[in-house]
Amino acid sequence: MPRRPDDPGGPDRDAALAQYRQRAQVYDFELALLEPLRTEAIAALALRPGDVVLDVGCGTGLSLPGLMRAIGTGGRIIGIEQSPEMIERARQRVVDQGWTQVSLQCSPVESAAIDVQGDAALFHFTHDILRRGDAIANVLRGLKPGARVVASGLKWAPPGLGWGMNLFVLPAALRSVTSLQGMGRPWSLLQEQLGPMRVQQRLMGGAYLASGTR
Repeated sequence: MPRRPDDPGGPDRDAALAQYRQRAQVYDFELALLEPLRTEAIAALALRPGDVVLDVGCGTGLSLPGLMRAIGTGGRIIGIEQSPEMIERARQRVVDQGWTQVSLQCSPVESAAIDVQGDAALFHFTHDILRRGDAIANVLRGLKPGARVVASGLKWAPPGLGWGMNLFVLPAALRSVTSLQGMGRPWSLLQEQLGPMRVQQRLMGGAYLASGTR
């Protein structure tokens, strides 16, 4: 049986695959209201033309257009996504746009073959991945010293910033993650391996944007 979302054992890959198998067709519509946070996360990467970017948990490829605009034709994007249904939609997006410098890999992040030394990595709405130290370590091994790293997503709103926001965060999280472990500070395991991060709260504390350097 899949773990319950509040199980202290952490993320459950089989449950996640089932979850995103059901969500793949409607995922883009479900995240439409939160697209400003994606735009801000991509901007925080401070990408330059020619950069190599790891799009970690790339889903249906919603971040690809913004990343492509930033890196230009001389750059490269490596997208990693474990859900076959989600990455198939990302592949179709790449084909439709004619992007030849985007490589997509259907794999759990912790076992993905990352054959580059990237300039940046994006973890956007990838809570389960951020709660796996081995997945984080594999991504960081694929980055150059000085590479920029940005993580963003949902979190529990703290007291004083609007507990009512958690009435939105909880159902959204239950649809997106397989463990609520670490929802107070979703970036904490990344920070342990990466070092100091700048963390900004968004949506009355119900979302975050964390950035740092390899």
